[in-house]
Amino acid sequence: MSPPPPSPSPPPPYIYKSPPPPSPSPPPPYVYKSPPPPSPSPPPPYVYKSPPPPSPSPPPPYVYKSPPPPSPSPPPPYVYKSPPPPSPSPPPPYIYKSPPPPSPSPPPPYHYSSPPPPVKSPAPPKYYYKSPPPPPPKYYYKSPPPPAHKPYIYSSPPPPTHY
Repeated sequence: MSPPPPSPSPPPPYIYKSPPPPSPSPPPPYVYKSPPPPSPSPPPPYVYKSPPPPSPSPPPPYVYKSPPPPSPSPPPPYVYKSPPPPSPSPPPPYIYKSPPPPSPSPPPPYHYSSPPPPVKSPAPPKYYYKSPPPPPPKYYYKSPPPPAHKPYIYSSPPPPTHY
């Protein structure tokens, strides 16, 4: 028989080794720390204050001042000045001006209005000469018809009418 395989040897137990304690160092020197500055507090809210109303001062009393009376200046003395005498200027020489000749306006055209012709009775019609009629055709003698035997009746004229 073959020998059993060697059993694996168990691993060595793990041993924790803590680091060696530090060598005691001297304590650090004491350093003074000032307290931190206070945090800046927010500014107070802005409140608008309107200016105070002006105190109503009473208006000054009204004093009426009348205008000063005009200083009575004496009127200037009246000096009468007579009008200056007219300077004797010689009269201008008389110049005779003949009236201007009438402007030669052409005479109005003369319209001769003849008197109206007298009303005449209508003139007789003009005489037109008519040539004599042509001679009658040749005469053919026809014996007259025998007279009809009628009794003769006498008709008297009508009696005159009297108005």
